[in-house]
Amino acid sequence: MAETQTPSIHEIELPMLNGKPASLGAFAGKVVLAVNTASKCGFTPQYGGLQALQDRYSEQSFTVLGFPCNQFFRQEPGSAEDIQNFCSDNYGVTFPMFAKLDVKGSKQHPLYAILSQFPDDRGKAGNVGWNFEKFLVDKDGHVVRRFRSKVEPQSAEVVKAIESLL
Repeated sequence: MAETQTPSIHEIELPMLNGKPASLGAFAGKVVLAVNTASKCGFTPQYGGLQALQDRYSEQSFTVLGFPCNQFFRQEPGSAEDIQNFCSDNYGVTFPMFAKLDVKGSKQHPLYAILSQFPDDRGKAGNVGWNFEKFLVDKDGHVVRRFRSKVEPQSAEVVKAIESLL
């Protein structure tokens, strides 16, 4: 089976949660786990696992990147400040968080146009299905693995995939 090669995410620019502009090119040379997040979702406790990955691997050129999204039953209704406070107060989040964006539909952010091209382990590509889908990106900015929402951040399959790229 030939691997699907997606464009590099390092060309993407978008604002951080605090409104400051940022380029994903700043993460060149790091393994990235990009996740669409929400504060009022059944999967919200995954923030804890994501932060644990950040704590465990950040010294090894790895980072989680959080992309809040309000497209699934309006489970991320808050302002940027609300999101930041929620993540810090409840999960001690230290990984970079970006401004709210659309992961699907007519206003899909260009980042998710790239990420969603990549198939999951069952070969299914296309729109993000729910909050907390995880996309593993190599040091060159190419998607190498896609994990659906139900896959826990600290699961053996995610940890093994991260470690294989470090």
